[in-house]
Amino acid sequence: MHELRSGLMKGPWRQASAGVAGLVGVLLFAVTSLGAYDALRERTFDGMLARLSAQPDSGRVVVVDIDRLSLERHGPWPWNREQIAALISEVAKPKPAAIGLDILIEGPDERSPAALARRLAELTGAEAVRLLARDLVDGDQRLADAIRGNNVVAGLVLDPERPSALPSPAPVLVQGGSDLSGIWQATGASGPPRLVAESAAGLGVLALAGDADGLVRRVPLLTIANGQIRPGLALELMRVTTGVSAYVVAHGNVLRVGQQILPLSPDAALRLIAPSDVIMQQRRVRASELGSAQAAQRLAGRVVLIGSSEPELGGLRPGSGGALYPSVQLQAAASEQLLTGQFPRRAAGIDGWEIATVVVVSLAALLAGLLLAPQRAVIAAAAVALGWLGLSIVALSRWQWLIDPIGVPMTALSVIALTTLLTIAHTRRREAALRQRFAQHLAPELVERLVENPELLKLAGETREVTILFTDVEGFTAMTERSDPTTLIRVLDRYIDEMSAIIVAHGGMVEKIVGDGFHGLFNAPLDLDAHADKAVACARAIRAFSESFAAEDEPASLGFGRTRVGVETGPVIVSDVGGGTRLDYTAYGNAMNTAARLEALNKELGSAICIGPNTAAALTDKLQLRPMGLVNVRGRSAAMAVYDIWPDDMDAAARKRFADALKDALQNTQNAPAAALQILKNMARARPHDVVMSGIVERLSDTK
Repeated sequence: MHELRSGLMKGPWRQASAGVAGLVGVLLFAVTSLGAYDALRERTFDGMLARLSAQPDSGRVVVVDIDRLSLERHGPWPWNREQIAALISEVAKPKPAAIGLDILIEGPDERSPAALARRLAELTGAEAVRLLARDLVDGDQRLADAIRGNNVVAGLVLDPERPSALPSPAPVLVQGGSDLSGIWQATGASGPPRLVAESAAGLGVLALAGDADGLVRRVPLLTIANGQIRPGLALELMRVTTGVSAYVVAHGNVLRVGQQILPLSPDAALRLIAPSDVIMQQRRVRASELGSAQAAQRLAGRVVLIGSSEPELGGLRPGSGGALYPSVQLQAAASEQLLTGQFPRRAAGIDGWEIATVVVVSLAALLAGLLLAPQRAVIAAAAVALGWLGLSIVALSRWQWLIDPIGVPMTALSVIALTTLLTIAHTRRREAALRQRFAQHLAPELVERLVENPELLKLAGETREVTILFTDVEGFTAMTERSDPTTLIRVLDRYIDEMSAIIVAHGGMVEKIVGDGFHGLFNAPLDLDAHADKAVACARAIRAFSESFAAEDEPASLGFGRTRVGVETGPVIVSDVGGGTRLDYTAYGNAMNTAARLEALNKELGSAICIGPNTAAALTDKLQLRPMGLVNVRGRSAAMAVYDIWPDDMDAAARKRFADALKDALQNTQNAPAAALQILKNMARARPHDVVMSGIVERLSDTK
């Protein structure tokens, strides 16, 4: 209806709803589209996994680390095939369960004597050289001999530019509907020469790709190369260790390896629990220590991975937390998780559930922010945030489910913060509007009540019983015509300030200031006890002020007249009206008109205060009123009794004598009792300064 009303009633909902809708939109866009949010979520998962998931350490996985001393003994990397074969043979002596090579042996050997001889024979065509090559050391053959029969899994890499010429992998049987939409695919693969590859018990993909932030958090279990499903190194080691010949991908994204059942995510990757430095040290056997009894005991019956932690081998990868991990240690961690059954994962369809929860939480937070006090709303949002965080912790600890721990809490807290800020901003605008509207028209304590409880202000309009006070300065128009404008405005400004303060101090509201005149309401817009008494007390204070003000030098020099006051009580309609651009809290009703007429009647009665009958009836102290008889008021069908305030210089006996005589004189207005009228005349002669009394006698005499 009006600007203030719209602000009070609709503002918070409209503004907060729009703000929250925008915020939720941004959050959902961030969740679904922006890598920054994914990186934040993944790093949060990293921290949760580090603290909530036990470091898998069954003791079944060992890393043979090609350490610095080995490189010093056998020469810098890359080693030739004979050196690698010797290393594998040494590792195989204690009979480990399986050996995985986190070393890429790519293509035929070109550095061994046999390889060089074959190359020379091709260039020269010499048959003798070709025959000699058969008796020379052949690196590929030595490597194949070292690998054969020792359950060795060789490594390969996905290569989009090189179609795979490798032996077919172990078969992967796909049953039912499984979602592998995110599986890593390439058009080819690169790995050992066929002689070596066929000697191996299996081939595993070595790839360790980083996320968008470059950190390696996953090891692929299955990949697709040249249309063939190929296992990762850790998974292939598990198959070889258990002696299984094939994989089965069953309905519901379940991977079966013999009796082992592994859950598969759509990307067919295993989420790593990053190994600690202590765990990596416990798994490590230095290659330079091979051949010792202690090393042999460590390797016997274990799953062994061969790799290096030395930077020059290029096997360091950034993992969770930003630390650098040897790739062989990451493969070892993956193998350990597969053997111990630790598969942190995102449940199927969890993204949709999380987004739906974000929307529901946003709506709940919006309602809480609008309906609850800010402190309670924040507590409610914090409870939701902590509850969701607790759920994500329990889900990871008990079921190894990775539930986004930050989306819902961030939404709840952000929506509450935004809603609270918007509500506070709206509240402050509302308070400012109320203060601006009423600060100069109501007592400060009433303004604060309105600010704290704006619902007390019934903007749609209501009928209230109020006491109305109208004032006017006698002879003001004539004074303005003869006065210096600067002096007049200065005097008038002070007069208006003082008058406003008097009305407000008595609990009234300055409804209007029209020129020099005031319209005051008592018992509006808020309830005011004994409002009639307060209005009359205000009238007396105005009379006292106006007399002293008019006597001051500057007002006196202008001929500032006395202030006339009219007071009446009655029902009126009060409301804030005026359209959307100009608001005016005002009152309508006969009581308003009567108060205005009473104020004007002072001119005829010679009084400064004229009080109507309804106010007189409502007063607690009726003895303060001096009756002025019955008068005809425009707009009223019958004459009405009006009252003034007794002069201070009349004692109680004089007041009673006057009141009794006036009552007797009014018994018959056409023929007033002579005795009563005579008493009044005698009293008037004794009080020549009492204009009101003289006027009463004159009116009664005229009616005789």
